[in-house]
This record gives sequence, C-alpha cells and structure tokens, in this order.
Amino acid sequence: MKKQLISVNDLSREDIEKIFALSTDVKKNPEKFQNALQGKMFGLIFEKPSTRTWVSFQAGIFSLGGNSIYLGPDDIKLGVREEVKDVARVLNRYLSGVVMRTFYHKTITEFGMYFRQPMINGLSDYQHPCQALADFFTIRERFGEDAKPIVTFVGDGNNVLNSLILLAAKLGGIFRYVTPEKHPPAKKVHEQAMKLAQETGAVIESSHDPVNGVRDADVVYTDVWVSMGQEEERAKKIKDFDGMQVNSELLKKAKKDVAVMHCLPAHRGEEITDEVMEGQNSIVFDQAENRLHVQKAILLHLCSAS
Repeated sequence: MKKQLISVNDLSREDIEKIFALSTDVKKNPEKFQNALQGKMFGLIFEKPSTRTWVSFQAGIFSLGGNSIYLGPDDIKLGVREEVKDVARVLNRYLSGVVMRTFYHKTITEFGMYFRQPMINGLSDYQHPCQALADFFTIRERFGEDAKPIVTFVGDGNNVLNSLILLAAKLGGIFRYVTPEKHPPAKKVHEQAMKLAQETGAVIESSHDPVNGVRDADVVYTDVWVSMGQEEERAKKIKDFDGMQVNSELLKKAKKDVAVMHCLPAHRGEEITDEVMEGQNSIVFDQAENRLHVQKAILLHLCSAS
C-alpha cells in the first residue's frame, strides 16, 4: 500500500484485510499501541466543519502517542491565500502526515502530488474512504468475517455511496443502492465497481425503488439528502427524495433483525425517522465509534509503509 489513502482505489484487498485485523487489535488492546506514533506530528487540514472526523482523528493520534495541529478554514485557505502545491511542500517538511477534509476532491489529489508523508482523505466531495472502511468493519463485527449480508444503501449518490460501492466490490459482498434517478453515484465509480465485481464475485445492484431495494436486506444504510454546501438546493432535493425515507414501514420489507446504519450527522425526520434512529435495530453509534478504531489502524498502516 502506498502512503496515501485518497480513494478506496488506493487499497488492495490485502490492505483492507490488514486494516480490519489491526482495527480489531487496536479496539481490543489499545494499551499495546499507546506509543506507536510517539514523536510524530500530524496536520488536520479541514476546510469544512466536523464532529466525528476531527475528534476521532485527534483522539486517535493522541492515544497512539502522537500529536496534531488543527488547521481550520481560516488558517490556510488552500488555493486562495497560497497555492496548494506550495502549502503541501512546506508542510511536508514540518509534519509526519496529514488528514484532509475538503470541499473538492481535486484539492486533495493536487496536495498529494507534492506531499510525501502519509496522507488521508477525511472527506471530499467525491470520496469518504475512512467512513466506508469503518462501516464495513462494523458490518463484519455484526455478522462475522465469513458472512455475506445483503447491504442496501437508500439515499443520495454522494461521496459516502461512492466509497461504499467500491469497497463492497473489492470485498466481494452483496451491495444494493437505491437513489433517485436525478441523484446517482458517480458513473465512473459504478463502472469501476462493476469491473471489480467480475473479479471478486461481488453482487452490485442499483435501483430507484426503495421497497424492492430493502427487500430481505440484512443492513439498511442511509445518509443525509442535503450535504454540506448544498443548502441552496434543499427544497428541490427534498422533493426529489420523496419516498426514500428510512422509516419503520420501509424496514418491514427487510429482514426482521435488519441492522440500520447512518454515517451522521442525521436530519431526523427527513432521510430517517427518530423512531428508527433510536430503535433496537440501530447500530448507528457503534458505527460512529468504529471511526476511531479504524482510523487508528489506518494511521498505523500508513505510517508503517513510510
């Protein structure tokens, strides 16, 4: 594995399995790793506000013996105050690695061309690889390593879905996604996933019908319909997603013990009801917790490659 995790495509199946095995070890035996990143300093370059990504990475780095510097929207202003490539080359000499959370994927890819230390995409408009890894780790915890549960995503064809599709294809799982016709995932991602599925035996299915999509599903996953930066499109998107809400009625079509997932933050009453979020089938907060453990494993894995 190279030292950058910008996209799920940067991971081989072997890399993914190593990260999952390390995540399990880190979660069960945190004391074993408390000095693993001692003396290392990481930059958290965040153009967008964050709860889980910021806190889980900062807490994770600290618990591994490292330290971090938070560089928020007003601190660097990548590409505005200074060229992205110039910032990358300077920080390359100061830091042991960076986590980036940007509006545009091209910002991360350009930064990565000039930054030679471990680098992690904490979110872009195209990919959210850390979220997808934590999600499939959570599913594996729930169902077992050898199980092949039917996972159905209902919602927007956004960065989270792009990463989930690719990871499901690499792992050889059964993955369905249900999106409105006007809001599909990236065409390139779907094509890549279908090609990977031919090699791994994964089953990737797309639909615009949530009722059929969740039928007999073991996992039903959703995300917000209106992502950060899309507030002006809110009224239109809400209309486009009519009938896509994950509620108790829709879940009747899934398996009785279906696990419900959401990457958060949630707009309760829109893409998911409060009843489902708080229900006994919800594993939303287990999923959120695993961001910490999986990201610690990613940091360790990337730093071991450096």
